[in-house]
Amino acid sequence: MKTLHVVGYKNSGKTTLIVRWIHLLKKHGLSVAVLKHHGHGGKPDIGEASTDTAQFLANGADATLVAGGGAVQFIWNEEPDFSRLKEMTSIGNPDVLLIEGYKDEIGDKVVLLRNVEDWETLHDLQGRQLVIGCPEITADGPHIHSREYNEQIDEWLLKWIGKGDLVETI
Repeated sequence: MKTLHVVGYKNSGKTTLIVRWIHLLKKHGLSVAVLKHHGHGGKPDIGEASTDTAQFLANGADATLVAGGGAVQFIWNEEPDFSRLKEMTSIGNPDVLLIEGYKDEIGDKVVLLRNVEDWETLHDLQGRQLVIGCPEITADGPHIHSREYNEQIDEWLLKWIGKGDLVETI
């Protein structure tokens, strides 16, 4: 399983890039899982309070799992450490695990920049494989100057995954 973090600050394009890459990787026949860090403070929204799941949790359940229609939803009222989260996300043995955030954890990273100030705080991250954005900076490694260069960004990912040079635009 290839694992890649997509990191950057709020509104840097992390989710947009991951969604794009999910489509690209699926098009190339790969299975993809995503682990996201909820960096907005508080617990992630679990949906409507009237659902059975919300009622179970509100009344003290430590975990709840709902299965049906070919899907499973699991909510655990505890936040495990990063390695356990990766293990849980990888339970279906995906070919690729894309991780949104967790910039301080060990792993290969794509860094998305909005401006020079972002670079000043992110340039020392371990595992940097690619920097996207902010043409004003000098990166010691692959650097694509604009998030608008979709074909170049996709080509980089496919090479990193080991799928060669052929990139079909989405």
